[in-house]
Amino acid sequence: MKKNLIIPFLMLIVFFGATLMTAFTPFQGAKPWTVPDAAKSKKSSVASNAASIAAGKELWTTHCKSCHGAKGLGDGSKAAQLKTEPGDFSKSDVQGMSDGEIFYKISEGRDDMPSFKKKLPDEEDRWNLVVFMRTLKK
Repeated sequence: MKKNLIIPFLMLIVFFGATLMTAFTPFQGAKPWTVPDAAKSKKSSVASNAASIAAGKELWTTHCKSCHGAKGLGDGSKAAQLKTEPGDFSKSDVQGMSDGEIFYKISEGRDDMPSFKKKLPDEEDRWNLVVFMRTLKK
């Protein structure tokens, strides 16, 4: 009789385990943001120096701070209103991206993140943002 109860019991455990895993899996960040190889290897036309960092910081304050926060921690005043988490740019997963990857994401946008190709048509401005974002690492 005990053998007849083992299979239904195991099925019950599997069902509840799968249900709990689904309930606790965060929705945000589930969709990877793939960057083409050519974009990953793109090199900056802007040198990292005091002028480019200052220019990037000014652009950040105007265009990025409201969602990403002053220090890029994803805690801007509009962050709670977004459907997707704005991320913590001080973390190694972001800082480990190539400059080209960050430039691509700024340029193209996705979901709540707008494309900045039209907002900042000068590539130098977007590269200045990349340079400034490198100062956000811990």
